[in-house]
Amino acid sequence: MTQHQRLLIIDFGSQVTQLIARRLRELNVYCEIHPYQKVTDAFLTDFAPQAIIFSGGPDSVTREGSPRPPKSAFTLGVPILGICYGQQVMMQELGGLVESGHGTAEFGRAYVTPTERALPLLEGWFQDGREQVWMSHGDHVSRIAPGFEVYGTSPGAPFAITADPERHFYAVQFHPEVHHTPKGAKLYENFVRLAGFTGDWTMAGYREQAIEKIREQVGDKKVICGLSGGVDSSVAAVLIHEAIGDNLTCVFVDHGLLRKGEAEEVVTMFRDHYNMRLIAADESDLFLGALEGVSDPEVKRKTIGKLFIDVFQNYANQIDGAEFLAQGTLYPDVIESVSFSGGPSVTIKSHHNVGGLPEKMGLKLVEPLRELFKDEVRALGRELGLPEKFIGRHPFPGPGLAIRCPGEITREKLAILREADAVYIDQIRKHGLYDEIWQAFVAILPVRTVGVMGDGRTYDYACALRAVTSVDGMTADYYPFSHDFLGETATRIINEVKGINRVTYDITSKPPGTIEWE
Repeated sequence: MTQHQRLLIIDFGSQVTQLIARRLRELNVYCEIHPYQKVTDAFLTDFAPQAIIFSGGPDSVTREGSPRPPKSAFTLGVPILGICYGQQVMMQELGGLVESGHGTAEFGRAYVTPTERALPLLEGWFQDGREQVWMSHGDHVSRIAPGFEVYGTSPGAPFAITADPERHFYAVQFHPEVHHTPKGAKLYENFVRLAGFTGDWTMAGYREQAIEKIREQVGDKKVICGLSGGVDSSVAAVLIHEAIGDNLTCVFVDHGLLRKGEAEEVVTMFRDHYNMRLIAADESDLFLGALEGVSDPEVKRKTIGKLFIDVFQNYANQIDGAEFLAQGTLYPDVIESVSFSGGPSVTIKSHHNVGGLPEKMGLKLVEPLRELFKDEVRALGRELGLPEKFIGRHPFPGPGLAIRCPGEITREKLAILREADAVYIDQIRKHGLYDEIWQAFVAILPVRTVGVMGDGRTYDYACALRAVTSVDGMTADYYPFSHDFLGETATRIINEVKGINRVTYDITSKPPGTIEWE
């Protein structure tokens, strides 16, 4: 198997370490993030990085027992870039000095000015005399290590940019990975160029490697895959099918909480277009029966989650000889599942794509997307020929319309909600706005309101339109539709959807609200 060039990011607990990886992947450079505790001498030898980046972190290098890289990192002969805490740990380990206090902390926007020395790392910088950067440090370097020179300073960081060009060691006190450092991407581009990376990380190459890896792992055994119709499970299924053909069986569970036409669309694409073995399980009566009378959102989620596991396991047991379970696990899931117990950071979440199934069923996992970020999964989907309407779909929650129907769920309310949502999304697509929006949907409210249609009085449901912009779903702002768009959409919903006589638009950001209503 052809091995791509690899860059190692040693993580010291920064909350923005993932952004470093994103910047590098955008440059077609393959990188992996590993917590400092796991990076031993043996690990370094096995990983064989072509370059190393030390991330930032919340600790202080002046504290006894604070995080450190292995000393062998400095003797590998590969370029190293230290960022914030990473700069400080480089200085401390290589003979410099870091101190706390003395009024040199910097948090937020700052400006770095260059010294008279030229440095290839800074090509394209300082064309206007200074550069805006993002600082977040309490400690500061008070003496640089032997062999290093200063190439940039800021009011709170006299050694904002330092380097030992002979050894290809570079260190900056700021965070080039965040968008508040406008030319940060250029700095990373310069670093990987200096390190000899050729940009060999492409989706075409990944596709070939992943197929070979799946075949090596699975052999002639059988794989089952829970197919939701979302981009992650869809791309995983098509990739695995390309590798092992009919030894893959997908299970699509319709829990009665999908959008209009969604079940038919998913089944048609995978069964007819890709000619996959697919079990299409209509279990809507089971799920909706269990949800009858339930209004608490957490009980809804738990009920749906437990039933899904039971149903999936029941159908999977019908597949003779299945030894593997395929999941659409992504790289952020892997990173967030890593525990820094005893280290600088804590576990954000434990990741289980299909909660508890591997343990219950005794299956081994196949996770062909676990090295990819979301946008890379979309790129791989295009490489595999998936329709753009699947690749670019807005996120859709596992509980489906259940959490867009506050209060008790009924078949009547779900039918109304499906129709209203279909009109709303049609409007967004018609106006060319779909790709500008992270997520958009209708929520049907648990109240009826008085209205007038023709000469008659109505007493029907109210609904709320929701549309947000976001980068990662962690924070979000409402989408600023024009009043003309909202008026046109409200008119269409009221005219075309029997059961709704009032339309509102949710302009709550996240935080304080969440994207979904439940």
